[in-house]
Amino acid sequence: MELPEKIKNVVEVFSLLPGVGEKTALRQTLQVLKWNEAVLEKFSAGVRELSQIEYCSECGFFSEGVLCNICSDGERDPRVICVVEEVTDCMAIENSGAFRGLYHVLGGVLNPMLGVGPENLSLSRLFERVREKQANEVILALNPSVEGDATCAYIKEKLPKGVRADRIGFGIPIGGSLEYLDSMTITKALENKKHL
Repeated sequence: MELPEKIKNVVEVFSLLPGVGEKTALRQTLQVLKWNEAVLEKFSAGVRELSQIEYCSECGFFSEGVLCNICSDGERDPRVICVVEEVTDCMAIENSGAFRGLYHVLGGVLNPMLGVGPENLSLSRLFERVREKQANEVILALNPSVEGDATCAYIKEKLPKGVRADRIGFGIPIGGSLEYLDSMTITKALENKKHL
């Protein structure tokens, strides 16, 4: 069955989203077709406005101006910088409410196999910020992977003397059962044990 070109165009756009195949994209498009004109206009305007989103010149988080809400918050401790791979990692930590310092979004991790070197990440800006803010602690909140570990080692090596580098703990989730965990998670949990 041949669908109208307008429907096929929307299906094609929806299928660009991660984890969305052609069938799911078609279902989403058919659902959107049920919306009234006002909701469709609001949806399209919202998507169009995404092109106007900026990134903070300091940390790389979403912004509507030069600085994001976090970097412009005077209540934050500028001497503690939490380094993350992506904006979504920053959002996850921020939603926990457990961190009151500043963030720095790298935009990925070192991966020589894919051609991602230090010059492809926001590393030089990180080291500038550490000096400018006179930071005394850098928390490395990068995912536990070979690339994440290599990036942490690189950052630790390049930090100025006297700046403490900490890696976030990894291990068993609350409510998790040992028998269902993979060996890497158990290894990380044992490495990150602490004295009671």
